[in-house]
Amino acid sequence: MVWTGTWVAERLGVELIGDEELPALLGLALRRNPKRAHLLVSSVLGKHVPQHPSVVYGSGLGLGLRVRELLGAEDAGRAVVLGYAETATALGHAVADGLGTAPYLHSTRRPVPGVTTAGGFEESHSHATSHLLLPEDPELLAGKGPLVLVDDEFSTGNTVLNTIRGLHERYPRDRYVVVALVDMRGPADRDRLTGFAAEIGARVDLISLAAGTVGLPDGVLEKGQELVARHEAGRPAFPAPHTRTRTAPAGPPADAPAGPPAPVRVALDWPADVPDGGRHGFTPGHRARLEAALPAMTTALTRALAPAPDHGPAGGPRVLVLGFEELMYAPLRLAGALEDAGLDVRYSTTTRSPVLAVDDPGYAIRTRLVFPAHDDPADGPGERYAYNVAGGGFDAVVAVVDSAADTPELHAPDGLLAQLAAHIPRVVLAVVPSYTPRPRPRPHPQAATERMAATEAPERSSMLPEPLRGPAFSSYAPEEVGWLLQDLSDVELEAPTEEREEAIQRGGAHYAESLPVEYQPSARYQELFHSALDASADRIAHAVGIVTETVLAEKSGRPVLVSLARAGTPVGVLMRRWARHRHGLDLPHYAVSIVRGRGIDANALRWLAAHHDPADVVFVDGWTGKGAITRELAAALRESDEFAGFDPEIAVLADPGSCVRTYGTREDFLIPSACLNSTVSGLISRTVLRSDLVGPDDFHGAKFYRELEGADVSVAFLDAVEARFDEVADTVDTDVKDLLAGDRTPTWEGWAAVERISEEYGIHDVNLVKPGVGETTRVLLRRVPWKILAKRGAGADLAHVRLLAEQRGVPVEEVDDLPYTCVGLIHPQYTRGATGADGKAVVSR
Repeated sequence: MVWTGTWVAERLGVELIGDEELPALLGLALRRNPKRAHLLVSSVLGKHVPQHPSVVYGSGLGLGLRVRELLGAEDAGRAVVLGYAETATALGHAVADGLGTAPYLHSTRRPVPGVTTAGGFEESHSHATSHLLLPEDPELLAGKGPLVLVDDEFSTGNTVLNTIRGLHERYPRDRYVVVALVDMRGPADRDRLTGFAAEIGARVDLISLAAGTVGLPDGVLEKGQELVARHEAGRPAFPAPHTRTRTAPAGPPADAPAGPPAPVRVALDWPADVPDGGRHGFTPGHRARLEAALPAMTTALTRALAPAPDHGPAGGPRVLVLGFEELMYAPLRLAGALEDAGLDVRYSTTTRSPVLAVDDPGYAIRTRLVFPAHDDPADGPGERYAYNVAGGGFDAVVAVVDSAADTPELHAPDGLLAQLAAHIPRVVLAVVPSYTPRPRPRPHPQAATERMAATEAPERSSMLPEPLRGPAFSSYAPEEVGWLLQDLSDVELEAPTEEREEAIQRGGAHYAESLPVEYQPSARYQELFHSALDASADRIAHAVGIVTETVLAEKSGRPVLVSLARAGTPVGVLMRRWARHRHGLDLPHYAVSIVRGRGIDANALRWLAAHHDPADVVFVDGWTGKGAITRELAAALRESDEFAGFDPEIAVLADPGSCVRTYGTREDFLIPSACLNSTVSGLISRTVLRSDLVGPDDFHGAKFYRELEGADVSVAFLDAVEARFDEVADTVDTDVKDLLAGDRTPTWEGWAAVERISEEYGIHDVNLVKPGVGETTRVLLRRVPWKILAKRGAGADLAHVRLLAEQRGVPVEEVDDLPYTCVGLIHPQYTRGATGADGKAVVSR
């Protein structure tokens, strides 16, 4: 038997070092990545490599039995299992089954309207990172028993740290167990998890099937890039169909009729009270009811798979059961039931992850099918993949999807079903109903609030203070903006940038719990700001006009501008000025706090709802990078029916990431308000959210830096842009008509670019990749930068970025085909022993 890592190992010298079981569990593949050429491919996960369902399920079940033995019967009876989407959803299910009595929940990247978010986190080792926790029972994670976290591969530990950090703040407990098929951490990562456990005062155990590391020789990255480039050039995603055998890649039989046959839809009769998986929770009772229903569903599938008299081998068909992204457990159990019934079955699922395919027995990914997403994903359309399916020698395939994914895209000529039919003679479609959680009674019903009518605010909102206004708070005129914040000016919150970076990355602090020391620009930098403002005022005024006219055209009545402090606040003031200058409208404008990972200030929303119609509210921000705040706002508003009246759409001056519908431009150019911190934002700090300072009935906090009044250019910036309003008015009138008539659907191409950059540069954490001129500037002003990627040929828009990089000793790397003008990379795995620019803290993994 040829090891499926041989092809890569022979050409790159990569080797697995560790337990002797590793080669049986892992193969190697390649993807375009200048920081890590290799990809570990599991042979027992059932994701990229079709495998016997008994092997896939048995691997997880065995790990669950080991967890039960580790914990003991009493603690095992109190445990909750949490799996990671998308790869480990079925693995986590199987571990929970092995424990026997544990409820199961897996994270999801699919928002579900009406379901309260119990938490969220970033998966730093994935191309698609944002995870939501959406349990039907909000108390599922609130118990004190052990939490068992299940992933397919434990590489650096970042994902587990992010999860425990977020959940421990809300649901502290004293024991965690991490379960993975393989533990591939290096010594530094092992020490980091040990130290983190000590910091939070909890025990963290780890169980895996095997452990080891990957040996990487010198020059492996360059060789890997060369290999990928050579094999990507002109290669089809899968080999052309030819006469099928059981051992060689093949397409339909030579005597197959012209054109693929139509898929056969089978009625599963899935039990109505059983969820399709663990997205909202899955209990031992659900498992018992599923197992009781499996025989009837197996019979229905067996009948649908029965070959025509002139098709299929005498010994019965070779069947692939193909799951769908996060939907892994239901198809795995169906595949296992077919296997128990005597069929020759393999199991795998589709995936979001792009991998190079090479048709060689010593390579883990032989073939690749490419098809469009078919479940209307929240992050927009994109390619999806099925590996080792074409040429797998299958006589039939059962494609199992949930009803949310049974869309026209699934059945399209280039869709998944058509791709399968081109290579496998018989295609069966089985649809599992997407589970919708039952509405739960709210602890504080809105009925009482609604009875109070619009003339009376809810009691809690009436207790909130009135907005802060200048000159007592901020250098803006009092009518320009009301700050729904509390004044923390007298609190010492600043910490050196290096200390903040280390604390944030080690999990000891959230970025919103402290403030960076305010950057004081040099005379040369201030000159650059004024030159940039003079050069770009027309362009900014035009964008202000476009976004404001778009809002006025789409919002009836008088919009209420609510800027996301602080980057959105100068833009909100400018939009208010445009509406007054061009239309005589005096629009209300407030600034509120939103914090990534913590959500928007709920008390600020309550105040707004008590004083304005939520339907009139328009959220405003300066620009989009990868769209993290756009997602954060949408998720926060989905959490509670209390805020259902607010529209999650954000209006921005610049949308280079293509994340919103309402924007002034999608160009990535220098907005001078991004060049500075408080001195261009009314002398207000970024917002602060810390439990000892912000209580449950308080607004989030911020500081007013009165002492920086001599350096303040906030009003000068506004006045310079407003002075150009008349010059751009005619162009705005023409351009906004064209914009409103066109397609403004977000493509989320910025998020996809960030995921690619995160992987290519070996960072594996999208939070450390800051795209666009504005976000890059923030990296240089507030964080510990590693390097700056600059689009080759970018000119004056990057003058201030180059100056800041020079002052901080940060290299600027010229890059072709960069979708942004520039991208700032925060130093990965930062410690104070690293300079922030020499890369010493970045380790091979």
